[in-house]
Amino acid sequence: MSAVSSREKNMMLIAMVVVLYAVAALCFKKQSENWKVAQRVYVNAQKKLQEENALIAAKDEWAEKYEQMRDLMPVFPYEKDVDTHWLNIMDSAATRNGLTIARRQTSKEVEVGDVYELPIDCKDWEGTLESLVKFLYDLHQEGAMLDVRQLFIRPSNKPGLLKGTFTLYCAYMRGDAEKARAAPKAEAPKGAPAGAAAEGGATGAVEEAVSAAPAVSDAAAPDAAAKGVAGVQTPSSDAN
Repeated sequence: MSAVSSREKNMMLIAMVVVLYAVAALCFKKQSENWKVAQRVYVNAQKKLQEENALIAAKDEWAEKYEQMRDLMPVFPYEKDVDTHWLNIMDSAATRNGLTIARRQTSKEVEVGDVYELPIDCKDWEGTLESLVKFLYDLHQEGAMLDVRQLFIRPSNKPGLLKGTFTLYCAYMRGDAEKARAAPKAEAPKGAPAGAAAEGGATGAVEEAVSAAPAVSDAAAPDAAAKGVAGVQTPSSDAN
């Protein structure tokens, strides 16, 4: 058996070193990627912590706002279906402003803390820009109870008309029947006749506030309506 020459030993040693460097490079690449992922997770967690600390610091302010918004919410008994109530409000506003809603469907009620939300998907509406703006303005006048979060607009096949979809979220609270009946008995404004306290819970309070507020001209309606819409998307081309 012939002995291994020193040259062959050096070649084998070099080959082993190359293999070790290759393994080390692969391990370093993998660990580097893991480190970048961990760093992103850390940055996101730190940002979320700062946001939560800011919310905790503003606890009193949010609690005060919550009490104000809660007073505007209508209260329904737990067993009462509210689909018809909100659909009637939406359909009345649409009819009053000349907006046609061909298809609408209520989704499942969602409970968010003390507040309940009922999404209404309007899958096909049509009307002029003026009728749409006035419709959104009427919904905005309802205050905390109605919120248009998604609005898609595209040209209609009919000249001068628009069409699209939107999702309307209706906010309210639930309670016992006795509490729901007691909620409308709010104190009437000074100077109002006896029995002027609105019936229908916080809905009546909002209606009184709206009727007492100064009249808003049609020219100011677009700005007010725009504030009540969470998101509007207008595709550049017509999509059927």
